[in-house]
Amino acid sequence: MTETRPVILLPGNINPHVRARVEAEFDSVSISAADPALVSEADAARVQGIAAMTGISAAFIDRFPNLGIIANFGVGYDAVDAKHAATRGIVVTNTPDVLSDEVADTTLGLILNTLRELPRAEAYLRAGRWTAEGPYPLTRLTLRGRTAGIYGLGRIGMAIAERLAAFGLPIHYHTRNRRTDVDWPWHDTLSGLAGAVDLLVVVVPGGAATENAVSTEVLKALGPDGVLISVGRGSTVDEPALIAALSSGTIAAAGMDVFAREPHVPQALLDMPNVCLLPHVASASVATRKAMADLVVDNLSAWFAGKPALTSVPETVQHNSAADRSS
Repeated sequence: MTETRPVILLPGNINPHVRARVEAEFDSVSISAADPALVSEADAARVQGIAAMTGISAAFIDRFPNLGIIANFGVGYDAVDAKHAATRGIVVTNTPDVLSDEVADTTLGLILNTLRELPRAEAYLRAGRWTAEGPYPLTRLTLRGRTAGIYGLGRIGMAIAERLAAFGLPIHYHTRNRRTDVDWPWHDTLSGLAGAVDLLVVVVPGGAATENAVSTEVLKALGPDGVLISVGRGSTVDEPALIAALSSGTIAAAGMDVFAREPHVPQALLDMPNVCLLPHVASASVATRKAMADLVVDNLSAWFAGKPALTSVPETVQHNSAADRSS
């Protein structure tokens, strides 16, 4: 008698390595979007797990009476209704750690590109202007002499802070609670942090608690020599306030890898010479995305082998045990 394999749903686009492994190791169902209307009654009853890199709403979760786990591709999982999943006893997982170094490395590159205008300098060379016009103009901004502030000192924030400390920069940070494992100055408000530094790196998750946290007030506190770097979620920065601050000289420059309405970037930011823009590529290397994909499927494999999932998110960790499933 052939043993029945768990059925995993793949809604919308998914990393190809996730799809290949899921299709090899489980039975799978694919639909074009995470829409309850796209799921047949038969499939709704069969699905026991979801692997996704898209939004998963409460209504979508409730379409599946036998759902046990949602494996999210990415560290941020604000698009997944984890609180509702918890009310159903469903575990939600994400992919921390495996991308921290890649994101931190990219953040350092974005900082240097923003301060030293390296993309603009390369474009100057490629256009033949070095030969025709002479050396690229000296950059007004530099990393030297700056004090860095990290808004969000989690795994990625720590990796960024350690790199900046190795560059010789003093580190300050703001989180909801002071960390006991670092000696860097902690600020109990974001405005307080911004007022103490001139390089502010934003690496907090999305969600209601951080929406538009980088406000006009915060940007004013950062000051006219200040530089904003955003690599967490686009929703954390008030983009109209940022555009106004950059236009007026309230801050000096910004480097952005994330935006409020991706892939749409405000034209005002595209037109500004004191902004460096990346298309959400901080973790976008083949090696790192493969590691993330493997963790998505490894979470599913552990769960369906009767073991705890490897990286359950805090909202659902209480359901992440074999004992809980059998109770």
